[in-house]
Amino acid sequence: MTNQFKHSAADRSAYAFTPKQRGRRGGFTLAEMLVSIALLTLLVLMLTQLMNSAAPIAHTANKHIDTDTQARAVLDRMAVDFARMLKRTDIDYFVKQAGARYYPGHSAGHGAGQKGAANSPLNDQVAFFAAVPGYSPSAGSPSPISLVSYRVNDNSTSPNYNKMERMGKGLRWNGVSGLTNNPGNPPPTPIVFLPLLITNVNAWSAATSESQSDRDGSYELVGPQIFRFEYYYLLQNGTLTDTPWDTTVGHTSINGWDDVEAIAVTIAVIDPQSRSLLTNGDPTEQNLLNVQAAMIDFKTQQGKGPVKTGVIEAQWYDVITNPATYSITAPMPALQAIRIYNRYFDLKTL
Repeated sequence: MTNQFKHSAADRSAYAFTPKQRGRRGGFTLAEMLVSIALLTLLVLMLTQLMNSAAPIAHTANKHIDTDTQARAVLDRMAVDFARMLKRTDIDYFVKQAGARYYPGHSAGHGAGQKGAANSPLNDQVAFFAAVPGYSPSAGSPSPISLVSYRVNDNSTSPNYNKMERMGKGLRWNGVSGLTNNPGNPPPTPIVFLPLLITNVNAWSAATSESQSDRDGSYELVGPQIFRFEYYYLLQNGTLTDTPWDTTVGHTSINGWDDVEAIAVTIAVIDPQSRSLLTNGDPTEQNLLNVQAAMIDFKTQQGKGPVKTGVIEAQWYDVITNPATYSITAPMPALQAIRIYNRYFDLKTL
């Protein structure tokens, strides 16, 4: 039995290692260490370069996410307001119309494009009655109907200068109860009917002006990054126009939006960091005003065929990508951070 576990000297030598052989298996040579260190250094340099390249991309993406979020919130709010807009023939609308200062709405020369008349506002404005809750100081609680207005504030002394505001002024239907004769608690303003116009109500002056101060805090800042606002109309006959009725069939009034299929809204948005770089501490924000003025107003192209979808948006993009063409001197990173958004609000199916 014992002989079964015995091995010859030759067998034992086959499994034996010399001290020199055991030392070789226990570590790396100097050449191997140098190669490993070189490879590790190369990998670290490549990773550092990759991170340095990714940082600007991530920063730009974050700014785009910021502007996307802002635009989506404002356009979604507009969708709610337009969806519940009162489309009636016995009430007034403050909207733009080509070739007229008011219908009784607002265009201020915008029909001519490129800022229009001297000292005219750079942005569009809209005001209408809508069945959405609104704040009324005299009512003391939200009302079921409002005078809604959107504007870009152009009062350089306002903290909301060159930023989008929304008015939700709470009103009441004519004839409702609850009115008071107490001078310290004036009755809520009711909705008005034609021939009384929105522009004729002194308490609503801020609803029809881009610079008029808001007397009772009915405006709220909804788009601090939105500095350009333009809208136009898609008629049921398929044409895009700056007049909210079909002149080809002889119509001359808005008639409760009877001819309008949708309202198209285009806005320009810039993130706070890029805006600060663009304005460079200038309280008048002249660089931003120059960009606004270079972005054309919507204009029906009479005699040049129908207006194509996306024309105005394409021109706005050209302003921020080719500023020299429009005599704009501003940092390119700030200009290229501007984002343009467009949405159609269908008035017939909303």
